Amino acid sequence: MIKSKPLIKICGITSTEQALQIAELGVNAIGIISVKESPRYVSAQKKKEIFRILEEFFPKIKRVSVIKNLHIKNTLKSLIDHENVIQLHGDEDLDYCKNIKINFPQIEIWKAFRIKTFKDIEGIKTFTNFIDAVLLDSWNKETYGGSGIKIKRELLEKISLSKPWWLAGGVSNDWVKEIISEIQPDGLDVSSSIELQPGVKDIEKINKLLLEIRR
Repeated sequence: MIKSKPLIKICGITSTEQALQIAELGVNAIGIISVKESPRYVSAQKKKEIFRILEEFFPKIKRVSVIKNLHIKNTLKSLIDHENVIQLHGDEDLDYCKNIKINFPQIEIWKAFRIKTFKDIEGIKTFTNFIDAVLLDSWNKETYGGSGIKIKRELLEKISLSKPWWLAGGVSNDWVKEIISEIQPDGLDVSSSIELQPGVKDIEKINKLLLEIRR
């Protein structure tokens, strides 16, 4: 049985104008990168401004801060403002996720896992009591995300997780039909395939992707 259409997250937003344009199209989540080495990095102050405006005009949209390997009590606390989801996109272990739950009980925790083998998927199950959603991304030695590389198809067969899971990595128009009919994730996380350049989205491409999914 085919699930209902997947939720859509557009990640790597860098401007208020584009955040509002994309929200207007009816996406479910918007992500901002708080990882300094990323070409899509946004400062804490600018991120606060974008999320504040989204919260005002589109309060139902998930406002997702993407972070990687930050110290919980110092750096992380200084970043939290107006988001309602923290996406852990680094090497955060089980204890880190537990601590996040304790320190930020009001915020959803999504944990990204870079998938290279079936063993990587099996290892996710130990995290599920301490996170709200799983994000599966492709493994790449050069980067922790935004590479545009797909996860190997065979690794996505027969996935069974107790939490909602999002598919990232190379999600684009030409793959959507297969994703929806065969892979059936709960959500799609899209970034590089709908860009004019890193951090600058092609609104027309996003609209076409959404129309294809809804069709």
